[in-house]
Amino acid sequence: MSSMSTSSSGHRRSLSSQPDAKNRISRFAVPQEAAATEPVSPFKQHRRDELREDQKFEDALYPEPYPRLESSRFRRSVPEFLEQFPTSRSSEEVTLNGRVRSKRVFGKGLVFFDLVNEFQKVQVMVNKNKCVSDSLLRLKKFSLFKNLIEIGDHISVTGHPTRTKAGEPTLEANQMPQLIAPAMEQIPDKLTDPRTRMAERPLDMLVNKEVVDVLRLRAEITKYMRDYFHSKRFLEFQTPILAENAGGAIARPFVTRSTEFRNKDLALRVAPELWLKRLVVGGVDKVFEIGPAFRNEGVDATHNPEFTMCEFYSAYTNLADLIRETEELLHGLAKHAQGLISTQLTTLPPIDLSRFVRPFRQVEFIPALEKALGLRLPKLSREEDALPELLAALKMAGIALPGEVPSSLPRLLDRLAAVYLEPMSFTEPLFIINHPACMSPLAKGFLCPNTYQLVSARAELFVGGRELANMYEEENDPEEQKRKLAAHRTLVNKANGQVGFAEEAAPPTEPQEVDDDADEDEWEMYPLDASYIKTLDYGLPPTGGWGCGVERLVMLFSGANRISDCLSFGTLRNVVGLSSEDKGPDGQGNAG
Repeated sequence: MSSMSTSSSGHRRSLSSQPDAKNRISRFAVPQEAAATEPVSPFKQHRRDELREDQKFEDALYPEPYPRLESSRFRRSVPEFLEQFPTSRSSEEVTLNGRVRSKRVFGKGLVFFDLVNEFQKVQVMVNKNKCVSDSLLRLKKFSLFKNLIEIGDHISVTGHPTRTKAGEPTLEANQMPQLIAPAMEQIPDKLTDPRTRMAERPLDMLVNKEVVDVLRLRAEITKYMRDYFHSKRFLEFQTPILAENAGGAIARPFVTRSTEFRNKDLALRVAPELWLKRLVVGGVDKVFEIGPAFRNEGVDATHNPEFTMCEFYSAYTNLADLIRETEELLHGLAKHAQGLISTQLTTLPPIDLSRFVRPFRQVEFIPALEKALGLRLPKLSREEDALPELLAALKMAGIALPGEVPSSLPRLLDRLAAVYLEPMSFTEPLFIINHPACMSPLAKGFLCPNTYQLVSARAELFVGGRELANMYEEENDPEEQKRKLAAHRTLVNKANGQVGFAEEAAPPTEPQEVDDDADEDEWEMYPLDASYIKTLDYGLPPTGGWGCGVERLVMLFSGANRISDCLSFGTLRNVVGLSSEDKGPDGQGNAG
């Protein structure tokens, strides 16, 4: 430990307690073979030389630049120090640990630092006359200290609370600050290159505050959601991520093998839905989960193969209840996020709370689409006839769809909704309700009295043109559920194995960056989850289910334009690039 380290009583250890210079092993002695190949920046080499030079002396200022942290009853975090400052006495001793974010030297004997800890900043004042009692050592020690401490270093400072002449709360050191972890690379003032920012995400977080603010908002959003569900007497469960069946949604899964089951394919889940509904059958009437889901699909501005889902299931709950819960949750989240943005996360744009005034607008899928198209839809329950009839009607009306002609009725209806219904949400939050039954195989269906079409008791919430949440009354008839799943898998699956987007995910709004050489014929659909159908035989009560992508919520409330901004280390492209010499799977890097 450093000769200037503090014991639990707050006093400085004597210099004689330190190992002598001959026996001290330098942390900065580089092996010859490494020195020949390791690229070293000028800044890093300069720091090595400085610290190595200090360690040569018996009375080294920092003989151990990476010491263990000692316990101290005087230790406070910066937020605690600032909170307690108004009632603190000037005689009270306090120890603060943190990262140096700025350094200001005044003459030969005074240095000010800005110390950051737990996202808050405090000023530290170091006066040589109050830190080194021995006048013979004072000048030497303080001069060395001024030169050794750099911006980015982690230091420990013990002293007394005071105010400067300007009235700023300050910790005035009464002993030499201790270096507890040096920064061996220089932290730049600016970092703007997208590839560098994503490849060196921790550095990006240090330089660009808005990066940390988005991630902090994400943490606050998930905390708020957990608190909300707990207040409604929901229980949080973790369900399997790796299993034989990927889950309830129709999406391409990631397939792997286990040493325990060498001849059986396993899959990462695409959704926790079927597991959570099993829990409802088992008597857990209110259950939720916030956890990862995986879909082996492309990367774009709003999609990543790994993402976080929040799903809840509530027994004896209908669609109207789900809509009210969604409005309450979103309204509260918007207020909470705006409160944080106005006080702590100040780099993020303000939220217009007037957009989240309840109730949100609702439109019925079929009547709204018929009005937008100017034509009547065919009987959609006759799925084998409805697709060609609807395509013919669109052609006669001169309505052209972007991209290739959808290969199934659910895909065609989804495409039409994306073009004609979802844009209604640009001005205000929008619930699209009562989708055609063929689009929702896990939802309960009913005959709409207005259109005489078979529809599902389902709603999707869109905000700003993006799907935010999906909810419906769960199908609880085992035979009907089995029929629906079998029919839907046939409808959405092409002969070459390509699958449509899952119900929980909106179609991407821009071309997906996928591997053109991928052999989609190799992928085969997993069998229907017979064990789930069997579970329904034990009785699933009338249940409302709800799902939302957490990243979508973070994008909405943070103003982020890309999903990579809402992920700690970016999208799959960025993560793969971090673990190899290349900056991305293509060897060129990607900003995500």
